[in-house]
Amino acid sequence: MVQKKAKKAIVAKKSAPRTPPAEPAGVPAENNGAPGRPAPEPPALNEPTEPREPLPPKADQSGPDTFTPTGRATGVPRESVAQSGAYLTTAQGARLYDTDHSLKAGPRGPVLLQDHHLREKITHFDHERIPERVVHARGAAAHGVFQAYGTAARITKAAFLAKGAETEVFVRFSTVLGSRGSADTVRDTRGFATKFYTSEGTFDLVGNNIPVFFIQDAVKFPDIIHAGKPHPDREIPQAQSAHDTFWDFVSLHTEATHHTLWNMSDRGIPRSYRMMEGFGVHTFRLVNAKGATTLVKFHWKPKLGVHSLVWEEAQITNGIDPDFHRRDLADAIESGAYPQWELGVQTFPDTPDQRFEGIDLLDPTKIVPEELAPVQPIGVMTLNRNPSNFFAETEQVAFHPGHLVPGIDITDDPLLAGRLFSYLDTQISRLGGPNFAQIPVNRPHAPVNDMLRDGMHQTAVHSGTAPYRPNSLDGGCPFLAGADTGAYIEVPVETPAAHKVREAPDSFAEHFRQPRLFWLSMTPVEREHIISAYTFELSKCYEPTIRQRVLGVLANIDTELCEQVAAGLGLPAPAATQPLAEPEPSPALSQVGQTWPLDGRVVGIVTGPDGDVKALRALRQSVLDSGMVPLVIAPTPAPLGTGKNAVPVQRTFANARSVEFDALLVAGAPAATADAKGPRDAKAGAKKTGRKAAAAVPGTDPRVLLLVAEAFRHAKAIGGWDGAESVWQEAGLPAGAPGLVTAKNGPTALSEVIGLLGTHRVWERFPASA
Repeated sequence: MVQKKAKKAIVAKKSAPRTPPAEPAGVPAENNGAPGRPAPEPPALNEPTEPREPLPPKADQSGPDTFTPTGRATGVPRESVAQSGAYLTTAQGARLYDTDHSLKAGPRGPVLLQDHHLREKITHFDHERIPERVVHARGAAAHGVFQAYGTAARITKAAFLAKGAETEVFVRFSTVLGSRGSADTVRDTRGFATKFYTSEGTFDLVGNNIPVFFIQDAVKFPDIIHAGKPHPDREIPQAQSAHDTFWDFVSLHTEATHHTLWNMSDRGIPRSYRMMEGFGVHTFRLVNAKGATTLVKFHWKPKLGVHSLVWEEAQITNGIDPDFHRRDLADAIESGAYPQWELGVQTFPDTPDQRFEGIDLLDPTKIVPEELAPVQPIGVMTLNRNPSNFFAETEQVAFHPGHLVPGIDITDDPLLAGRLFSYLDTQISRLGGPNFAQIPVNRPHAPVNDMLRDGMHQTAVHSGTAPYRPNSLDGGCPFLAGADTGAYIEVPVETPAAHKVREAPDSFAEHFRQPRLFWLSMTPVEREHIISAYTFELSKCYEPTIRQRVLGVLANIDTELCEQVAAGLGLPAPAATQPLAEPEPSPALSQVGQTWPLDGRVVGIVTGPDGDVKALRALRQSVLDSGMVPLVIAPTPAPLGTGKNAVPVQRTFANARSVEFDALLVAGAPAATADAKGPRDAKAGAKKTGRKAAAAVPGTDPRVLLLVAEAFRHAKAIGGWDGAESVWQEAGLPAGAPGLVTAKNGPTALSEVIGLLGTHRVWERFPASA
C-alpha cells in the first residue's frame, strides 16, 4: 500500500528565549553570562588539604541516564556513576597515602616490582586510548530531548514520533577526514548522528550535513576515504581535501561531483554546529499502524538558520582556536542558548520503481528539491546538557544505521546496505568486543532480553540456565513478539527476479544535472566562494593533469564556473563534453536571503581601560537580555572598575580575533597600550591598514584596528560611538559602508546591530553582491 503525502506541514512554534543557568553558590556575580568556566566552583589560591567529596558536575553537564546493561531504569541520579569518596584509592577501593613516589628499596634505591599501585596506575595509563574512528574521529556531542509533534503518526507507527512523545537523545557532530587531534573548521563533510533512546529500543539516525554522498555503492567507500585521507607516505595533509589523491579520485569517479560541489560551497565550513543542517542522506521506508508504507528522506533544520564561515575566517580559526566548533557548542549550552533543530521528512509514494519526479530515490548522490517535495516538520530537538566526560560519552558512543524501531525500515540503497555491515563491524573493533551496547551512553532505555552471553566486557550478570529457545527450563522466556505486541517486522517488499550482477541501474550514470541545479541555485556571492574554493584546492595539487581533469568535470556543470577556476589556475578552460542541463533552481539550497533568531550569537564589546564602566555594564546586560553572549574585549583580562559593579573581561586586544564574534561594538577609540609593540605581539604591527591611515587621528591600538578590519572584511555588523569613527578611518574602512554603524551611544549602536544580525552577515559588503 502507498501512503499519500500530507497536504500541509505543521510549523513549530518559535523557541522561547533562553536565560543562562543559575550560578552555583559561591561563584562571583561578575562571571554571569560568560561560558567556559572549567569547574563548578572557583579554585582556592593554595592547594586544598581538607578532605571533601568530589565536586558535582557544572550546571550544564551530566552523564547519560542511569540504566542497567539490560535496559532497566535504576532511578539513581546520573552523578552516581561518577567517582565517589573523598580519598584517593586503587581501582579496587583501597585508600592510598601517596601517589607521587614509587616504592623503592630506600630513597635512592631501585624501584620494587611489588609496587602494585605503580603497576596498576601505569598499566591503566598505557591502555587509556582506544582506536579512533577511521572516519568521523574528530567530534563533539551533547545530550538533549526530542519532542514529537504527532504529524508523522499517519505515516509511521514509531512510538517516539507519536503526538506528545518525548525521547532522550544524544547527538554527535564530527568531521570526516581528520584525526582526533585535527582542527574543527576545516573544509570537510560533517557528521550529524542522533541516538534516540526510545521506548521501543534505540533508533540511530546517522547522517551528514550534506544531503548527498561521494559514492553510490558501499564497495567504493574504502576508495573515497583512502583518497581523502592524508597521503600514506607522508601522512599529510591533515583533515583536508586540498591534495592530489582526493582530486585524482573524484575527477575520475564523476559520481562524486555533486557531493564535491557541496563541499566546495560554504556548506563545507559551517559557522557552528548549531547552524548546520543535517540529512539522513538515504531514502528510508516508513510503515504506519495499518501497514501502509511511505518513502522518506530525513532532514534536520536548525532554528538559527544555516550559516557558514568565509574561507579566511576558517584559516585564521584553525590557528587561533582549532576547537572552535566544539567550544561553541558547549558554551552555547552552558549559557542557556540551547540549540534546536526541527526534524522533518520529505515524503514520496512507495512505488515499485522507487522514483519521484524522475529522480531515483535509491541513488545517494541525488537530492529531491524541496520545491518538489516540501520538508514537513515532525518534531523538534533541543540540546540542553553537555557531557560530563568526553571519553565515556562522546568517544565511546556507537551509532549504527541498523539500530531501527518498529515503523522505520530500510530500502535497497546500495550504500546503505554496506553501512549496515560496516558500522557494526567497526564497533566490535573499536570498543573491544560485541558488548559495546552495555557502555552507559549506548544502553537502551527499553528492556533487553537478547540471549546474547559472555564475551569481552560483559557487565550484565545474567540469570537463568537456558539462553536458547525454545526452552522450558526458564519457563519459555524469552518469548517471541507479534505485530500486536510491538515486534520489529521488516516490510515484506517484493524483490524482482534477476541475475546476480555487479552493475548499477542506468539512472545512477547521470552525474551532472544535480550539481548544475546546485550551482544555479546559488546567489552571486555564494558562487564566488565556490570558485575560490575550487581554485584554492586545485592549486594545492602537484600534478597539472589532475587540475586539467577537474576543469573538464566543471565544464559539464557550468561554463562560468569552469572559466573562472581555469583563470585562477592559469589554464585554458575546456569545453563541455555533453549538453548542459537546465533544471529549475531551488532557492532552498541557498544560505542567503532569510532572517534568523539571534540566540547564542556572540557580540564583542571593545573598550579601553578608562571607559564608562556603568554604561558598559548596562550594555553588556542588554546583549544578554537579547539572548546573545557578550564578550568584553579590553587591554588586559583584569576586571574593569571595582567592587560589585566591576565588569569582567573575557578577551584582550592580544587574543581577540574577528572569527569568534558575530558582531562588534566599539566604545570610543581605545588608545595603544604598553604591550602594543611588534616584538611582543606581531599583530601590533598592523596599525596602518588603509591608504588614509596616515592622515587619521593617531593613537588607536593597532590590534583593535586589525580586529575591526577583519570583522569588516568578513561582512560582520560593526557599531561604534564616542569617537569610534576615528577607528573606522584609521582602519581604512569606507565611510557609509553597509553594516558600519556610527551611533550617539551604546544602546543605539546595539539596536542597529541587532537589526543587521538576523541575516548573519552584511552580504551587501561582498563585491559579488553589489
